[in-house]
Amino acid sequence: MIIFKKCRWKNFLSTGNSFTEVDLNQSTNTLIIGQNGAGKSTILDALTFGLFGKPFRKINKPQLLNSINNSNCVVEIEFSIGKKEYKIIRGIKPNVFEIYCNNVLVNQDAKAKDYQEHLEKFILKWNLKAFTQIVVLGSASFVPFMQLTPADRRTIIEDLLDIQIFSSMNNIVKNKISAIKDSQKDYEYQIKLINEKIQLQKQNLEEHRKNFESEIQKKKEEGIKNQEFVEKTTHDIELIQKHIEQLQNSISDEKNIHSKSTKIVTLQSKLSDNIKKLNKEIDFFEKNNDCPTCHQIITHDTKTNHITTKKDKIQEIDVASEKLSDELNKLHSRLVQIQKIQKHINEHNSEVVKLNTQIFSVNKYNLKLIEEIKSLEQNTFFTENDNEKLKTLNDELKNAETNGNELSVQKQYHEFAATLLKDTGIKTKIIKQYLPIMNKLINKYLTAMDFFVNFNLNENFEETIKSRHRDVFSYASFSEGEKMRIDLALLFTWRQIAKLKNSTNTNLLILDEVFDSSLDGVGTEEFMKLLNTLDNNTNVFVISHKGDQLFDKFRSVIRFEKKNNFSQVVK
Repeated sequence: MIIFKKCRWKNFLSTGNSFTEVDLNQSTNTLIIGQNGAGKSTILDALTFGLFGKPFRKINKPQLLNSINNSNCVVEIEFSIGKKEYKIIRGIKPNVFEIYCNNVLVNQDAKAKDYQEHLEKFILKWNLKAFTQIVVLGSASFVPFMQLTPADRRTIIEDLLDIQIFSSMNNIVKNKISAIKDSQKDYEYQIKLINEKIQLQKQNLEEHRKNFESEIQKKKEEGIKNQEFVEKTTHDIELIQKHIEQLQNSISDEKNIHSKSTKIVTLQSKLSDNIKKLNKEIDFFEKNNDCPTCHQIITHDTKTNHITTKKDKIQEIDVASEKLSDELNKLHSRLVQIQKIQKHINEHNSEVVKLNTQIFSVNKYNLKLIEEIKSLEQNTFFTENDNEKLKTLNDELKNAETNGNELSVQKQYHEFAATLLKDTGIKTKIIKQYLPIMNKLINKYLTAMDFFVNFNLNENFEETIKSRHRDVFSYASFSEGEKMRIDLALLFTWRQIAKLKNSTNTNLLILDEVFDSSLDGVGTEEFMKLLNTLDNNTNVFVISHKGDQLFDKFRSVIRFEKKNNFSQVVK
């Protein structure tokens, strides 16, 4: 229960720079009187401005500032809820909005709008409309419950029954459904994207496989060609070697020829030496007549005989030397022929070496190809890596699909919860439970004010009003006095329901000029009886300028007067 204790204000509307203070829980009923413009209704504007940042009457916020002092407009309200003592300070020039709980300032990190929302939702648990229906009944800018739209009526009853939480829950559920839908779209996009990645990865795997197979096949074909080259080259070498063998056979006499040549040359050298010796001897016989050894005379015949004999030998040697030269020339011609053949053999041998080198290189390269083919056939790095990527993508797809399915289930639960939280769901069932109590209380208060009709509200808060003769009326059908009785009956009913719920229950009740407009003398007497039935925890303030007629009916009176253009309380 909210116990309002004090309300004070200064430089507010027609109030000056000194605080005007009203004790809100001092007396069970208080009459506030004063002439028109004296400032007696200022308490309503101060309360609604302090609590909700808006005046009760149709006044622009800048106009709340006293036009003479034009600064330091402040409203302070003190109240308690359970063991917590609250104080709200709100001002203009400078702008002030502070909430204290047990003398500790409530965190002001949030924006002013959020700070106000915290005050209404978590402390007061009222908004301005609910406050004006449960705490205030005014004739100035007050809009009676029956003149509100069905939506506004419902909002007030939901606040009254403390079931607005279902609306908040419904908004939360709607936001969650919207978030789930967004998440579902994200997962649908992820699933689509992952599927595309999986297809690309499969294509990549297939391309890798084809590339491996193509590379292996290419190397195998290259190896086959190389083997064919080796075989062909080997065959060519065999043919060359056979040819070399034939050539070598054709020069098998080379050694013998060389030996003969050497012998002939040696023999020729000896013959040449013999000729020189013979010529020397001939020269001796021709030049000498005595023997140098024995000193005997050499006869002419002896000379002639020796010279003839030696010349004959020289001639024989020349003939033999010519034959040897002829034989040597033949041998030389054969050697030249052998050299040509040997050169040919050497050329073939060089070709064989060259071909063998090629065979060696090709065989070596083939061994390398075999190792590469084996490595390609055994190498699973790329395929394993790609398979791991594919497995990861499949896991991601599975997780995305699982999360998507979970979101679908959550969405179904939230949609079911949203159905329950709609106006036609749980709230309507709760309201239907309270409607008989509400209607009973309304009719009870109408009867207490001598207004005998049967008044009923349905779950859409549309009224059905029947007279004793069962004639059906609407709220608009009645006179202003009768409408006022209905408004009062609704006000007391909402307060009683609030007391039952203990949600928006409060000690404060303010009636603005109720006795001045629509209630006649009898209605006033009946209404005063009704006020007197209220418990001692209710503090009623009645604002009126019929002070003389009502003065003796209230336990305390507050009189407002205007002095020097400033409103003040006259003790």
